[in-house]
Amino acid sequence: MTSPGVPDEIHVAGRWRPGRGNPLECVDPATGEVIAKITAAAPEDVDEAARAGAAAAADPAWRDLLPHERARLLTRVGDLIEQHAGELALLQTRNTGKALAETRALVGSAAGTFRFYAAALETTETPLTPQRGPYLTMSVPEPIGVVGAITPWNSPIASDAQKVAPALAAGNAVLLKPAEATPLVSLALARLVVEAGVPPALLSVLPGKGSVVGDAIVRHPAVGKVSFTGGTDTGRAIGQLAAAKFMPLTSELGGKSPTIVFDDADLDQAVAGVLYGIFSSTGQSCIAGSRIFVPERIYAVFVERLVAGARRLRVGPGTDPASQVGPLATFAHRDRVAALVDRAREEGANVLCGGGIPDDPELARGAYYLPTLLDGLPNDARTCQEEIFGPVGVVLPFRDEDDLIARANDTIFGLACGIWTRDYRRAWRVARRIDAGTVWINTYKQFSIATPFSGMKASGVGTDKGRDAILRYTRQKSLYWGLDEAPLPWAT
Repeated sequence: MTSPGVPDEIHVAGRWRPGRGNPLECVDPATGEVIAKITAAAPEDVDEAARAGAAAAADPAWRDLLPHERARLLTRVGDLIEQHAGELALLQTRNTGKALAETRALVGSAAGTFRFYAAALETTETPLTPQRGPYLTMSVPEPIGVVGAITPWNSPIASDAQKVAPALAAGNAVLLKPAEATPLVSLALARLVVEAGVPPALLSVLPGKGSVVGDAIVRHPAVGKVSFTGGTDTGRAIGQLAAAKFMPLTSELGGKSPTIVFDDADLDQAVAGVLYGIFSSTGQSCIAGSRIFVPERIYAVFVERLVAGARRLRVGPGTDPASQVGPLATFAHRDRVAALVDRAREEGANVLCGGGIPDDPELARGAYYLPTLLDGLPNDARTCQEEIFGPVGVVLPFRDEDDLIARANDTIFGLACGIWTRDYRRAWRVARRIDAGTVWINTYKQFSIATPFSGMKASGVGTDKGRDAILRYTRQKSLYWGLDEAPLPWAT
């Protein structure tokens, strides 16, 4: 069995070779060490991959493959991911800085995603629609042909699987563009997909700058759908290009999610859950619970416990089993987070803990930033409105439920929300009033591939995950079967 290894080439139209773009270094953010050098893709590579993908998707060997036969290939991909789980997790940790416990979970999620869509594919039925005349009617899904999948740097293999698996299940070819800084595990995934028996040209992995490679994918005439996960500004630009092509788009964008602690909550659970919601993944998560709303009545007590918990979090390399907060994915992003915390100070924020680079000499080579909690800001401050995408949370007191709802919803985003309370009636009432695609109640950042995921407002359009994701990578065609033996009366 072939080991995925550390990739040094990209996968274009079924071939492993250097890209035609600029040299690209992949860096371990825990040490600053260069762990791989590859050559990025260029628009010419995108064109080659799109043309070959279109031909492979139209080839009867793939096009006419029965659903259970295609499902067998997807199951095989899941099995191979699981067999190489340790190697894939370590590769992702070295390229992203994430803790090994988290990257193992992400690899397990990817394996489960391929198996889920294999099962969904085998059991998806084509319905006969209600008969309304002397004809039989049905609607059948057909593959789009070539789809673009653009994934972020914070959770590569899980994000890849959530797009690639349903797109392949639907019968498409996929142009996968991983983030420029973290392409290694996506390239390793391509080797396993090919080893599983999927025709090689059906998946190209094209790392590089979004403004070059991503733009070429979205604009290419052979690409009939794009699924994008990333920043809101980039999502808007992609949306404009997709609209010009009359092309469907699914986008999961930014967030500034509220986490709400009510005064009847189990405070042990709430403190642990809030810390996990903002500081796991080093805060590099679109669903991070970065605005922490606490009732005035328990504000001082809760904040004291929250700050004490944040100070206890262990900062260190992802390869250390004791680490809870790893480095940020790149040094440039670490510096951006530090600059945003400095701006928060200028806005009048109180730094309750963190607020800087750790002074531990063991961490000096890495892109680390301490878990940071702020308060003293109004909800309309830029720090409370703009996504920081790092280990930075803002604590905000609230008076009553109406005040809470008004301020929690006072944001351009609507991705996620957490609620901590023992009152199930209140939990239901508040969950329904919050503008968010996902609401967790007495938990946070738990996911099921079987459950649809979407954003509201500037957090995205369309839906990922869930059984119906396969249909979102298809076009519907209606068929009418005439049953009347007499000619149509108009022509007689």
